[in-house]
Amino acid sequence: TDEHLDLDDGRWEDIHVVTGALKLFFRELPEPLFPFAHFDKFIAAINMQDPTWRGRCIRDLVYSLPPANHDTMRVLFQHLCRVIEYKEENRMSVQSIAIVFGPTLLRPASEEGNMAMHMVFQNQIVEHILNQYSYIFPD
Repeated sequence: TDEHLDLDDGRWEDIHVVTGALKLFFRELPEPLFPFAHFDKFIAAINMQDPTWRGRCIRDLVYSLPPANHDTMRVLFQHLCRVIEYKEENRMSVQSIAIVFGPTLLRPASEEGNMAMHMVFQNQIVEHILNQYSYIFPD
């Protein structure tokens, strides 16, 4: 919206408010950052046994996304990698970030099927992209 926020306002000092706003933004998008049409493709890629093929396939899928999704993903994951650098202070490891953001960024178009299994795959995909950020998004 065209609303202007004063980030110096005291209510923005609580990191949980900022993080909650970020998650809410991605959760309320009409389509997730990983588009519905790509959900099954990412699931198939993360299930590949060969780590080299898995990495290439996920990188290629990221590059096949619409430019807005790809570019947003690059910036978001770059930020999340910086958060992970401070995991000793903030207790946000790669696994923790994946658990928090996986279901928000990547979800099926319909909630049919095994939601618990989807959550495992969602987390694994986000974890993989975080771990392979510099390979997927070379500068």
